[in-house]
Amino acid sequence: MTVTLPGPTVGVVGGGQLGRMLGEAAAPLGVELIVLDPTPDPPAAATTAEQIVGDFDDRKAIMELASRVDVLTYEIELADPDVLADAAEEFGIPVHPDPSTLRTIQDKLVQTEAVADAGIPVPEFVGVETKRLLSEVVEELGSVMLKARTGGYDGRGNVPVRSPDESADALQTVGGDAIAEQFVPYERELSVIGVKGADEIRTYPVTETIHREQILRESVTPARASQEVRDRAESVARDVLTMVDGRGVYGIELFETEAGQILVNEIAPRPHNSGHWSIEGAATSQFENHLRAILGWPIAPTDLLSPTVTANLLGDTPSRQSLVRTGDVSPVLADADTDAHWYGKREVYPLRKMGHITVTDRTRANGESEVAAEPLARARELRDGLGFAAEWDRQTRTRTGLLMF
Repeated sequence: MTVTLPGPTVGVVGGGQLGRMLGEAAAPLGVELIVLDPTPDPPAAATTAEQIVGDFDDRKAIMELASRVDVLTYEIELADPDVLADAAEEFGIPVHPDPSTLRTIQDKLVQTEAVADAGIPVPEFVGVETKRLLSEVVEELGSVMLKARTGGYDGRGNVPVRSPDESADALQTVGGDAIAEQFVPYERELSVIGVKGADEIRTYPVTETIHREQILRESVTPARASQEVRDRAESVARDVLTMVDGRGVYGIELFETEAGQILVNEIAPRPHNSGHWSIEGAATSQFENHLRAILGWPIAPTDLLSPTVTANLLGDTPSRQSLVRTGDVSPVLADADTDAHWYGKREVYPLRKMGHITVTDRTRANGESEVAAEPLARARELRDGLGFAAEWDRQTRTRTGLLMF
């Protein structure tokens, strides 16, 4: 194919931090982004050409977006696949990943059934609707993770259920139909960022993901697992990429069991938090390769440049607040092996993803496969020094300051 610059215009449903980082990757390629988001001045506004204000399922807004771009994509699973499909047909433009893939992934039960039907290993699971049925499932499978079939993200909509007596409260918490997955005694959680292009598939090195309260806190690349386990994880990820329809980047979350088996946990049809390390640690970031893939351009190398750790900066205020700032970020800026990423969100609340810190271990460059403990400890230390504190003007007793580094 022939590619000329400046490049085409890409429409993105969603203007959060993923849209912001897509915009950062698009500019050097000569690609312009227009985002659709319900929040005025969302994070992506700082790096993209324009915003259309509208909900993720707003037909009129999505049609307006489609009328002004050459290709559509999305950075949030709340996009409406039916409207995206209609927009593609009406304006003759591609949507990637395919709306049918989004439709499958939006429903966790349908997603897990599709993966299992493809012969790809998953934990034991059952769809549940009532308290009695969930009680029976827990009696049969033991402890389970109950997941809302739709709408959950970042651990929200997920409730551990350890005994039949917890069934009623768990179902009330998820608020509707759910899927119960048997708890897996796992050695570690893993992630593979995969890229599906027009005629090729590539994967990034396997990442180890570290969660607390079901929220991703740190990622370590390459994963601290054996080469055999990493090879198996990559193989499973490639099977997933073969199963899904549509070009782009996919985040594939996995379990490594105590027996060394690899099971698929969930799939995200978009760039993923566990792939943020690729901005500094890989030959090409997941964001640039997502744009290349959806445009049908050649996929760039995904090789590891050096072992890399990221630590998410999460909201730690007791409630939703605005006009707050982090602690001193100068230690991050002064270190040649560390990088700060700020998402530009105007409000902070408990566990909200506000940014991340990256630590690269250049002493082990050239793709060496071992991550020392020091970069992880360093990433945690730097991140933990950046808690939030509201600043008050002592005279007027009003908040001052701005959410910035």
